[in-house]
Amino acid sequence: MEFFKIRKDIPFMKNAVAFNAISFITFLAAVFFLFNRGLHLSVEFTGGTLMEVSYSQPADLNVVRDQIAKLGLNDVQVQNFGTARDVMIRMPAVKGQSSAQQSDQVLAALKGIDASVQLRRTEFVGPQVGDELAADGLKALAFVVVGIMIYLAMRFEWKFAVAAIIANLHDVVIILGFFAFFQWEFSLPVLAAVLAVLGYSVNESVVIFDRIRENFRRYRKMDTVEIIDNAITSTISRTIITHGCTQLMVLSMLLFGGATLHYFALALTIGICFGIYSSVFVAAAIAMWLGIQREDLIKAPVKAAGDPDDENSGAVV
Repeated sequence: MEFFKIRKDIPFMKNAVAFNAISFITFLAAVFFLFNRGLHLSVEFTGGTLMEVSYSQPADLNVVRDQIAKLGLNDVQVQNFGTARDVMIRMPAVKGQSSAQQSDQVLAALKGIDASVQLRRTEFVGPQVGDELAADGLKALAFVVVGIMIYLAMRFEWKFAVAAIIANLHDVVIILGFFAFFQWEFSLPVLAAVLAVLGYSVNESVVIFDRIRENFRRYRKMDTVEIIDNAITSTISRTIITHGCTQLMVLSMLLFGGATLHYFALALTIGICFGIYSSVFVAAAIAMWLGIQREDLIKAPVKAAGDPDDENSGAVV
């Protein structure tokens, strides 16, 4: 399915140096903000108080958030669990205040607007749990990266694997850079979005790589730059359809999903935009600079002894 068909190949690789220079500067800025400001980690990573409360009627989460915000507590996560009447509240630790005191203060504020609210459970999540979650998240990221490299090296060629991983890590670091610069809360849903972007971005790279391999088989007179330009141009319509539909879904979560899904959808939005960019201008360009050529993807057939095409088959000794 195609919305349109471009008759003349767009010279993407002609501007590869300029676009990759922009990517490199953006990447360095993201790394700087990560080290300079750091990530604003959520309760899951830093530790804090977890409360579960129950209402007699479906709870209005926005009212609950506003009431807790009046207490001066920031970065509080409020969401339903189980039913619409059950609410889970995660709050960061406050210096000079115990978990019991914090939960009592919140419960009193909630009872001020609805006397039917009941406390089901309260507990303190220690920082050692946060350290464990952070370590598990890094392990998951490492496994994804290694798995992608092995897959691409086996399906295509090691140069494509290196190019795709550099492009994918470029996307991940830039997402983290945005969260560090704006000090948006980095939570487990955001980590899940980052891992999803890795798989999403590599999918676009695989589509382009597969078309490059197909072009090497089809067009014998084209050089590598022309092959890559043709591969990217011929998949533009597919890219617009796929990413346009995905972005519509993510934007709906961003605009209408509420506070619970806000940063998750925001990370996906940034990742999708940079994922398209990196697949076209970063991954393809790096593969070109690594010297990808027809012989890397298409092995020449082995000629049988006595083949009439063999130059030495008719020689007289």
